[in-house]
Amino acid sequence: MKNHMEKMEKDVWLYRMVVAVLGLTVVSSVLGTIALAMAGQSTPEVIVALGSAAIGGLAGLLTPSPLNR
Repeated sequence: MKNHMEKMEKDVWLYRMVVAVLGLTVVSSVLGTIALAMAGQSTPEVIVALGSAAIGGLAGLLTPSPLNR
């Protein structure tokens, strides 16, 4: 199990895919909100929640760990 965790910590492509998916989620929620506002409709709370959660996830992933300083 420890060997598997070490492989996951060093896997750069997995990290990049997670960051890309979270980034796409943020962009799509912003664009969806803009499109709905231009159409005169209100923004569903789920779009706001998804965008906020994705921004929080990106902040957590991109912030340097205090243990690795």
